[in-house]
Amino acid sequence: MEHLDKIQSNLAPQLAAMNQIISTTLLTSNEMMNGIVTSYLQQKGKQIRPILVIISAEMFGEINDNTLYAGASLEMLHNASLIHDDIVDETMLRRGVPTINSMWGNHLAVLVGDYFVSKALSVGIRTGKTTIVASLSELGEELSLGEVDQICNVREHHFDEESYIRMISKKTASLFMNCVKMGAESVNASAETYAPMIEFARLLGLCFQIKDDIFDYYADPRIGKPTGNDLREGKVTLPLLYALNHAQQGEEMKHLIMRGDLNSEEIALLIDFAKQNGGIEYAYERMRQMQVEAEKILAQYPDSQAKENFRIIFDYIISRNK
Repeated sequence: MEHLDKIQSNLAPQLAAMNQIISTTLLTSNEMMNGIVTSYLQQKGKQIRPILVIISAEMFGEINDNTLYAGASLEMLHNASLIHDDIVDETMLRRGVPTINSMWGNHLAVLVGDYFVSKALSVGIRTGKTTIVASLSELGEELSLGEVDQICNVREHHFDEESYIRMISKKTASLFMNCVKMGAESVNASAETYAPMIEFARLLGLCFQIKDDIFDYYADPRIGKPTGNDLREGKVTLPLLYALNHAQQGEEMKHLIMRGDLNSEEIALLIDFAKQNGGIEYAYERMRQMQVEAEKILAQYPDSQAKENFRIIFDYIISRNK
């Protein structure tokens, strides 16, 4: 964690300038909207994604205004997806703070999310680079299709790892991939030069989602989040997928999931089943395998602080505790 804090500290001026772009861009003449947006922006989190944009630019050139516009546009589009996800999932808290939908209702939350999308595109246009605007458009498509894939996996009861990886590639990894692409494009790097790092970012994004999914198997006392939220929504993630396909009681547990409407006792049973049959260990093993692949990609590039920062962030993604 301290290494990530150091990266954030070193990039503080750039992040501050990027956040100022976001705040200024989202300012409106409507007091209600301003209040909602201002309150929302106070919960910034780690800002991993715009950091990736900036260090990608650093790796392939020199950070410039287009880098900051690219980071701001991507961060706003990411926030739009979170706002809309909270509506779909009926989420009441995010980072321990009430969500927009829980405070203002779904109608207003949808409008705020849409507003973030439109402003993300407007900032992307300020780069003057069609590749960056195209990336934003493609990213919006991938995020949407990822959510649809997740719904299909739930409804059609896909219990294979391949479907899961394909879904999280769109739902999560696409965002990380576009961070690297937009950062490199902002400094006019050639696609051939940064292409290997797109695969690095895909692996990083997959690990981010796998680690997020692991959290659902453990209660979080800091925000009062119970275990099994994914299962309540019918989502079967990697730890349970592994157990379902390798444990003796796998078929029995699949039938339980397919029946639907799981109660608290059944959710607890499935969580324990995943833990007792190596699901958590397997998820960590898959992340470590991906990290080894990612390290091979980094080895293709000359040593630099940006390269080391990518390595630090990968370590953080796997080791983080929220």
